Amino acid sequence: MATSPCSSSGVSSSSSSGLGADAGLEIRTRSVEQTLVPLVSQITTLINHKDKPKRSDKTLQAIQRVGQAVNLAVGRFVTVGEAIANENHELKKEMSVACIEARRAGETIAQLTDVASLDHPESDSHITIFTDKTGVVKAARLLLSSVTKVLVLADRIVIKQIITSRNKVLATMEQLEKVSSFQEFVQIFSQFGNEMVEFAHLTGDRQNDLKDEKKKARMAASRAVLEKCTMMLLTASKTCLRHPDCESARINKDGVFHRMRLALEQVIEIVTDSRPTGENEMAPISIYSGIKEFKNKVEGLRENLYFLSKENLSTMLEVILEHTEDFTDSAYTSHEHREHILELSKQAKMELEQLVSVWMQAQNQKTKDLMEDLEVAILKTCQCMNELKREVHSAATSLAADLLKYHTDHMVLKALKITGVEGNLEAVAEYTCKLSEQKEQLAEMCRLLRHVSGTEPLEITCIHAEDTFQVTGPQIISAAETLALHPSSKIAKENLEVFCEAWESQLSDMSMLLREINDVFEGRRGEKRVYLSLPRPGKHNANLKALKPVKLDTEEQAKIAKLGLELHLLTSDMDSETEKWEDQENEIVQHGQGMSSMAYSMYLFTRGEGLLKTTQDLFHQAEIFATEGTKLASALHAFSDQVHNDDKPLLLLEAEKLISMCKQLQITAKASVQGKSATFTKVDACILKTRNVMTLLCQLLPLCCKLLRKNKAGNGCLKPAPPWREDKIRTGTNAHTPERRAETFGIKSLENHVTNMTFLESK
Repeated sequence: MATSPCSSSGVSSSSSSGLGADAGLEIRTRSVEQTLVPLVSQITTLINHKDKPKRSDKTLQAIQRVGQAVNLAVGRFVTVGEAIANENHELKKEMSVACIEARRAGETIAQLTDVASLDHPESDSHITIFTDKTGVVKAARLLLSSVTKVLVLADRIVIKQIITSRNKVLATMEQLEKVSSFQEFVQIFSQFGNEMVEFAHLTGDRQNDLKDEKKKARMAASRAVLEKCTMMLLTASKTCLRHPDCESARINKDGVFHRMRLALEQVIEIVTDSRPTGENEMAPISIYSGIKEFKNKVEGLRENLYFLSKENLSTMLEVILEHTEDFTDSAYTSHEHREHILELSKQAKMELEQLVSVWMQAQNQKTKDLMEDLEVAILKTCQCMNELKREVHSAATSLAADLLKYHTDHMVLKALKITGVEGNLEAVAEYTCKLSEQKEQLAEMCRLLRHVSGTEPLEITCIHAEDTFQVTGPQIISAAETLALHPSSKIAKENLEVFCEAWESQLSDMSMLLREINDVFEGRRGEKRVYLSLPRPGKHNANLKALKPVKLDTEEQAKIAKLGLELHLLTSDMDSETEKWEDQENEIVQHGQGMSSMAYSMYLFTRGEGLLKTTQDLFHQAEIFATEGTKLASALHAFSDQVHNDDKPLLLLEAEKLISMCKQLQITAKASVQGKSATFTKVDACILKTRNVMTLLCQLLPLCCKLLRKNKAGNGCLKPAPPWREDKIRTGTNAHTPERRAETFGIKSLENHVTNMTFLESK
């Protein structure tokens, strides 16, 4: 299905000053949002300045400086926007109009704030911010709207790149489906591998840029499917080429291609924010989210007795209790859990009846006794719902723990491999029945876990896990049947191994998911996000055996456990420090939180858990961690220009330390090693250097927070940022390579021309 780029970002919010950009634009990515933050801050400062009878020269100079800074920044911003328009003819007209509007608005703001040289800024002979506040507001609105449009259009280019990359992957997949010789397959698969790497990079960046956590989780799920299916596609296709008349081999291959196409389509749906006609994006409500909403409504009666009807509340409870039937009707729920859930469901109905009775009386007569009775009824109803929530959580998680423990030996998979090699079709049929039973158990486990997952991203992960078991089970069966029919076939044996590894990997992921669900329930790390990214191997070969991942064995994990624990403690310290900042959108905080998430995923690796499965994944994560650290150091340099001169040397010294440590980590992560011992030494070095960086950050963040508060308390404003550097504008003709073009024409280049604006706080 051909998909066209659509608007992916914009502005839909307004400030207290009455500012608001185009209501039809919605910001969906962090890069666009962060680019707009300094501009909004500057303009809000101008709009919200306090009108005083006497204005000091310092105040007038500050206002003029802000106005000039806005105009200069907009001028440079527009220059980049116009260069983007020239490179992308289909957007040229829209981009040009938005650039003209932005330039005009910037010039208007500069004129209205040109007050420093006037003896009487409010004089009728010269229109200024003091005499025409409405004009400033209009110009500010136009500026925000036009700048946002430019950013949205630039973002469309990123979307177009992803769609183009997807189309290339699809076209090559069609060729792979039709090949009839090994030689042709090897050539095309080599191209396919390179295209998949490009698609992984583009979608990985997009995933981390998305604001919506549900979309981010869906993107992660789709990319995980594509990652695993790439190896499946290789072995399934080779098996089909070796055994062209084998029906089970064809079914196996077709299943992989179908799943990859669905995953590619879902990525594009997320990126373009579109869904097939008639398809409902909303998944059925979970018990957790239903209970949360129900309790909010019940507790709201304390403030307002008339804001909802009793029918509304009764319906909400009915929906929750209907969902508990997923537990009580399940063959895998224990008798004890089933009885407790039924008892609590009955009690919940009784508590609601009592609540409604007191509530109706309180509406007619608000006496002290009735209000006390209402409070008791609210507390009892909420307590009952909490007990129901605890019971379904216990039922789901205990079932999951038992199943994962029971299936940890992978006996059915081992038996399928043995009987397949023996060519024992009867035994293979017997074990495929057992695998089908196991699949149904695990799918049911995922459905029940979704009800108690606690967050929408975890709900999506549960849905993805269920789908993985449902799809991978039949694929293992078709691969096993193929091997049984051709027991001497090495490629058929390898193919079955690949699908079995995918099943084992999903079981391992379920163990981590179960821990995360328990963490959310117990209030631990509920908001902690592990950084997700596909590995980035250097060169892709048609024979992917050369890239076979390396995992740490038990002994190596034990050696590195202490380092991992130290890393874990540092991420907790880091999270505590970032929570102390009033401005959670601060660039320093954002980079710090990102690095903490990455360090946490590296800690999970030391335990043999998490999304970093191999040493290659870890090294790639370490590279990205170091890059993020360099960005944080740049943010510290920018921040140092705004603090007092006495504090600046210490901050710069720490920033230089950070840069040096990140460079060392990057060198270590990129170093080429061979052999098990050398690989483990590299793993140890990467985690050690990551720990050292985190130790420094845990000292740096409190320092920055202290300096920020000191500056605010001192004089109500930060020092202005330095002038724009001309070397940041590189829109010239030397931007020919894809890497340079990506850097020059897009959101990132536009960010460079807004984010250094002066932050002047309202006096």
